Amino acid sequence: MGTFRNASSTSKKVQKQEREWLGVSFKPENFIPGLIIGFIFGFLLDLSKPAKTSGGKKVGGSVLGRNHQQPRIMFTNGDEELKMVLVVRQDLKMGCGKIASQCAHAATGIYSEIMYSHRSLLRQWELCGQPKIVVTCKNQQEMNKLKDTAESIGLPTFTVADAGRTQVSAGSKTVLAIGPGNKSAVDSVTGKLRLL
Repeated sequence: MGTFRNASSTSKKVQKQEREWLGVSFKPENFIPGLIIGFIFGFLLDLSKPAKTSGGKKVGGSVLGRNHQQPRIMFTNGDEELKMVLVVRQDLKMGCGKIASQCAHAATGIYSEIMYSHRSLLRQWELCGQPKIVVTCKNQQEMNKLKDTAESIGLPTFTVADAGRTQVSAGSKTVLAIGPGNKSAVDSVTGKLRLL
């Protein structure tokens, strides 16, 4: 009978020690730092993986169709400066305010498209000061050629399709954003275009 009491008292001591350990572990001064560390770790883990995009979502004035694919973006070396070029169509004869708003749509559109899939590219561009250059092209055909050329060398693009509420008809392609990308790569596509 004596061994049964010893085993029972040993078991009670172990349970008491476990309760004391749990009591120390779940104090607010231990829990809150653990919660913060877990949040930071989760955030960093989220940043490291690309987000999946669904088809048919509306982004910055243009609707991306179901067949829209993730751009094959050229990765940059850390030494070269990055820039974005906004190409405005001349044949639409938009006013200054309209051009400004369409350029804003293009810049925010490309930003929101690649912020989930290529955050490191955006961070590098932000560190360069987010340079944006505005140039002109003659018409839709020239804009289409520029877009195809940029995409063929891995530069991200975004075309603004106007809603048609003011100066141009609905669906008109007004501004093409190219980049951010290596300055030399962007210049190879847009370097001969006239500044606005």
